[in-house]
Amino acid sequence: MSNVETEPPVLDCGDDAAGHGGVEVLGARDVPLGGPRAMKVRRTLPQRKRSLVGAWCFADHYGPDDPRTTGGMSVGSHPHTGLQTVSWLFAGEIEHRDSLGSHAMIRPGELNLMTGGHGICHSEVSTPETTTLHGVQLWVALPDAHRHAGRDFQHYAPPATDLGGATARVFLGTLAGETSPVKTFTPLLGAELVLEPGARVTLDVDREYEHGVLVDTGEVTFAGSALHSTDLGYLGTGRATLELANTGEGRARVMLLGGPPFGEEIVMWWNFVARTHEEIVEYREAWQAQLPQFGAIPEVPGDPARLPAPVLPNVRIKPRRNP
Repeated sequence: MSNVETEPPVLDCGDDAAGHGGVEVLGARDVPLGGPRAMKVRRTLPQRKRSLVGAWCFADHYGPDDPRTTGGMSVGSHPHTGLQTVSWLFAGEIEHRDSLGSHAMIRPGELNLMTGGHGICHSEVSTPETTTLHGVQLWVALPDAHRHAGRDFQHYAPPATDLGGATARVFLGTLAGETSPVKTFTPLLGAELVLEPGARVTLDVDREYEHGVLVDTGEVTFAGSALHSTDLGYLGTGRATLELANTGEGRARVMLLGGPPFGEEIVMWWNFVARTHEEIVEYREAWQAQLPQFGAIPEVPGDPARLPAPVLPNVRIKPRRNP
């Protein structure tokens, strides 16, 4: 997915996050996807309170949305550098095309992961059959040693793992005895968890990881702290277990994200992850000039137009790192 804001904010990280029983609770801001009447996404990462959870550097959460009212997702060809995109749906269907030549559908419970290291472009359009669109779009920052990696696309449909009162679909990393075969460039954890009413689970995790829980539906406690829909709860390293409980009357669904602290400063603007302001300028100019760095996707009748890059801010873009 693109960050389609016409004036992407330049955020300076600060150490002002509020702690709640050891859990840092992050709220989301609404971002219109393609205009004021379009579908809105709720953006949790990045923000001033926290830029990263492990190498996870971007989190958009959207729906449930009726495409017949808002037009759904209609994002034309746009570029990426220095990252991997992680697409995960709860409902609906999205058609993906990229300059590697990939043409795939994004469906509920199935992972689509695209690597746009040195440069890639892609489009995302919800299908006409979609009556409800609901999901998350996540980005992973690539470490310096691999941030110019070649284009790649991976698809994986993880099995549902019974946790006793809850189920997990592990699409990245290892959890509850399940390991995803999907390749990443840093150790990561990514899983969808669904908890029945009253369910409580304790998960064995890696002490070297920090973790985030993004709540889609319902109300849960995470390490004893209350989280509500759209909240992202963060816990730092040093914990061998994580406790989650469903405190609501219906099912609760959350996304569990984790990884070792990234440890590198990144410069992030629009759809580019880089290391310097100058690199961002170069990437933008290359996209505007339609240079071969990003390739191209075939034109398809009816698809949305190629997205132009926004105007750069009148300030130097600062590196991001966590407090």
